[in-house]
Amino acid sequence: MELAPDMQGKVVVITGATSGVGLIGAERLAKRGARIVMVARNEQRAEAALARLESVGGDRRHRAHYADLSRLAEMKRVGGEIAAAEPRIDVLVNNAGAIFSRRQVTEDRLEHTFALNHVSYFVLTAILRDRLTAAAPARIINTASNAHRHGRLDFDDLQSERNYRSKRVYGTSKLCNILFTRELARQLAGQGVTANSFSPGFVATRFGDEAGGLSGLTLRVAKPLFAGSPEKGAETLVYLATSTNVAHTSGEFFFRCRPGVLSAEAQDDDTARKLWAESERIATPS
Repeated sequence: MELAPDMQGKVVVITGATSGVGLIGAERLAKRGARIVMVARNEQRAEAALARLESVGGDRRHRAHYADLSRLAEMKRVGGEIAAAEPRIDVLVNNAGAIFSRRQVTEDRLEHTFALNHVSYFVLTAILRDRLTAAAPARIINTASNAHRHGRLDFDDLQSERNYRSKRVYGTSKLCNILFTRELARQLAGQGVTANSFSPGFVATRFGDEAGGLSGLTLRVAKPLFAGSPEKGAETLVYLATSTNVAHTSGEFFFRCRPGVLSAEAQDDDTARKLWAESERIATPS
């Protein structure tokens, strides 16, 4: 794959960068000269991640902002902080995500998976959109998953009140990532900002370690047997952030640095527009 010569002078905002695919991706981009602005929940892990980024060379003025990205107020606060601090953003990577074995509801009365895995992408992108257009050509990368094929959007039960199964709910959140990306790309057309999503594959990271229940147990057993490395999973993230091959590609889903296979629902533009409208309603409660 053809990569840009370097990322010198580029600002990359990334969520979920304290471990796994996000951290490896951040390290590789920092090594190419990018300045990393991460959003983290845990200060100790963030400080360790910043130390790793500084050790690889390149621009060492990396920074961490702290927020619980499952809470609307926190999404908006940290988005505002980053927008105030960064006049331009070259790459936004929405990467934070989790799976939960039992249904939990946030203070905003949103199901936890939906809030963290989808709504945070929507809200943070909306707040930082002007900073991305100011840096055009710029890129937005949303971490989705091949697990979107297990998801199904029910607009009458977006918060999974009637039927909660962790695998399906997680898959639905990843379906939301892809649909959001498609509609975002449509809206950004002609503005010099691309938006693409990708699946890192099943990789051995901290993902699912706090899920609890059967979901958590299944993941812990499966990782040593079947999971790939986070280094492999981060390749597509870095590719989408840097490759000249995708400089003008937008609205697509990638896996292993190639176009991935989408479910029929993930290609439904009417559903994408409906999800966008509903997400706007959720993000701006009366």
